[in-house]
Amino acid sequence: MARIAIVGSGFGGYTCARHLERMLRPDEAEIVMIAPRDYTLYVPLLPQVAAGMLQPRSIVAPLHRKLRRTKLLPGAAQSVDLATRTCEVRKLCGDVVRVPFDVIVLAPGSMTRTFDIPGLDEYARGLKTMAEAVFLRDHVIAQLELAASTSDPAERAARCGFLVVGGGYSGTETAALLQLVTKKAIARFPDLDPGLLRWTLIDVAHTLMPELGERLGENTRRVLMDRGVDIRLGVTVEQVTRESARLTDGTTVPTRTLIWTAGVTPRPVVSSLGTETHKGRLVVGADLQVPGHEGIIALGDAAAVPDLTKEPVTACAPTAQHAHRQAAVAARNAVAALRGGRAVTYRHHDLGMVVDLGGSQAAARPFGLDLTGPLAQLVTRGYHLLTVPSGRAKVRVSGDWLLHTLTGDDLIRLDFLKDAPATLAHLEHV
Repeated sequence: MARIAIVGSGFGGYTCARHLERMLRPDEAEIVMIAPRDYTLYVPLLPQVAAGMLQPRSIVAPLHRKLRRTKLLPGAAQSVDLATRTCEVRKLCGDVVRVPFDVIVLAPGSMTRTFDIPGLDEYARGLKTMAEAVFLRDHVIAQLELAASTSDPAERAARCGFLVVGGGYSGTETAALLQLVTKKAIARFPDLDPGLLRWTLIDVAHTLMPELGERLGENTRRVLMDRGVDIRLGVTVEQVTRESARLTDGTTVPTRTLIWTAGVTPRPVVSSLGTETHKGRLVVGADLQVPGHEGIIALGDAAAVPDLTKEPVTACAPTAQHAHRQAAVAARNAVAALRGGRAVTYRHHDLGMVVDLGGSQAAARPFGLDLTGPLAQLVTRGYHLLTVPSGRAKVRVSGDWLLHTLTGDDLIRLDFLKDAPATLAHLEHV
């Protein structure tokens, strides 16, 4: 029996498996998913988990429940050998196995991109995984508790100072939501001066949220600045220490919390193919296949898929929206490769972006229409409810939002990762 191997259980891999189960006869091909986790994660809502608005279970869908015929291989793909058509996998137990395939769909997702900045690997915290979101929430609450328990002014300033690097979707939402959490929480510590609380959002670009367009980006900047968030554009980090971060504008920000959201990079398995890459992503055709290698399909963050809706043609943005829709094309072309059929091309007009800024504030650009305030918040919440990966998740997310609106935040630290180093390499390494 033929075998289709799927690397990754994110938007692309999970959705592709669902399509394949519907398109293939049970005796036609075996579907094997190679993934370190037994769930698919709705990454866009991770900032809300970090802010305590949603519980971690609410934004996942269990693979064992949602995939009926796909066999799960718990582990991480290390490399792909095009000559032998095998994938090397390190299983969760540490054993290394080689998985032969007839067709492979590469959707391993991405990890946080870092640079050679002194102290960054040691002190930066990310927000790409569930573990990072849970850790970040515990860490932020702990900083306020520790600040209230010390009389050292320098330590208080550093613990009440929070720095977010990256003015894109993830960084902007994280700064907006966690700033609201800490602003409300600091009132519960009578020994702390609310004036000590400082959130700083920086980005090397000269505009905030460029994906939203100039008008919405400027509106988002004003909303955050009105709340007291210090926004610095055209600036990045030069050096990080345990107590502070030195920026390229010559200033030093006292902080024990540096949240790094300055871009992503594909996982190492992508480079193992030895084929052409663009900014680390596999160069593929509009049919998502690696040129010259039929049945080698890549999508999502792992692939530079040409966007045929733009002129001149550029690579599709590495967004969940594209990955979800590319998955349907990947499944069709995987079946075509098995049956000797004709591959189809990927073409999708971006539906726009949504950004939850907390409370009644949001920014949304559905179908090119600029929305702000409560209407944008309604569109944002509606979009997320439509795209979370299961019916149970939709119910849980709705319930969590309602409960948070009615009762607020309990400020509970779970401390599951209390003794972990919690570095980017530790929490994102699989």
